[in-house]
Amino acid sequence: MRKITTTAYGIRLPIMQRNDNLINTVVDSLLEACNTHNIILNDKDIVGVTEALVARTEGNYATIDDIANDVREKFTDDTVGVIFPIQSRNRFSIILEGIAKGVKKVILQLSYPTDEVGNRLVSNKAILEKGVNPFSDIFNEKEFREIFGYETKHLFTGLDYIEFYKSIAPNIEIIFSNNPLAILNYTDSVIVASIHTRVEDQDVILNNGGKNVITLADILNKPNDNHGYNERFGVLGSNKATNSEVKLFPRTSETVVQDLNIRLKEATGKNLEVLVYGDGAFKDPVGEIWELADPVSAVAFTDGLKGTPSEMKIKYIADNQFKDLRGKELTDEIVKTLKTTTLDSSNKDLSEGTTPRQISDLVASLCDLTSGSGDKGTPVVLVQGYFDNYSDQ
Repeated sequence: MRKITTTAYGIRLPIMQRNDNLINTVVDSLLEACNTHNIILNDKDIVGVTEALVARTEGNYATIDDIANDVREKFTDDTVGVIFPIQSRNRFSIILEGIAKGVKKVILQLSYPTDEVGNRLVSNKAILEKGVNPFSDIFNEKEFREIFGYETKHLFTGLDYIEFYKSIAPNIEIIFSNNPLAILNYTDSVIVASIHTRVEDQDVILNNGGKNVITLADILNKPNDNHGYNERFGVLGSNKATNSEVKLFPRTSETVVQDLNIRLKEATGKNLEVLVYGDGAFKDPVGEIWELADPVSAVAFTDGLKGTPSEMKIKYIADNQFKDLRGKELTDEIVKTLKTTTLDSSNKDLSEGTTPRQISDLVASLCDLTSGSGDKGTPVVLVQGYFDNYSDQ
């Protein structure tokens, strides 16, 4: 019996710049890593490429002025509300600067005690002690400071995002509410800055008096020869590249996935699954922050990564059908069951309690955790044995 199945390897690549040949570099680096470390590739192995590398090599960048011009065109120098952004220098500060540069005034509505992905503005203890109802209470900045003082520094960065966002431009005013309709007290022109609840938030505002209401996915979402864009996600998923520029979410992920699949088959004779991945869907247990600032975890992937895992609960089988067996006899019976049983409504107990997650999102999260976001230099991840189960002896 094999004692090791699923493994994930971070593959180091040369530092790549805009317009470098991504496909050639990924294939060459993967084959070199396998040769160096005696890794044998198999059918159904998975190669993940981070979205940042795809966007970088395709040159999908935009400036503050590009954002400002697009926002100005959509709002004609109006007073614009911006609701529910996350607290992030990397993810939102330059977008906010571009928005502020493109309109007369920005009313920035922050959620509390946390933003959408869990970055904490104030503690739950303070909320309870002050008798504040975060479901209904609305505050301007002065009122918020009078109640909570300056207990607003981020756990990890030490940054006061109220001060930071206000300092980005002189025409930014901040309010605090978890009700998306609160912004309509100030303006009916709104940019919804939430990531995963953006469609719901936009619909609520439009159905209750909002006139010109867009999301971050509607900014820089049209083809343009002068700057980057993303037709599906706009500036969602963008990252700060320089003090005046953002790298947008990649546009060519589907093509990259298909091209890599073909090239790897030509080079290895194996049919490898390929995906482009963003932020993994996991929660930091200390800071209680969801590492999910991208609009999706799995940006694009080959057909073999579609669907949900077929997960049979071995512990249920062992505790029920074969509770009197031990050792090799128990192992043999479980292996036989795994090989001969098809999960359906007649034996739902065998999978009851498993979470119906998408394979693509699970693999994307594994890749993101493996590659990290710092100085490892491993924007490509090789996953082997992911589709093995206990019957693969």
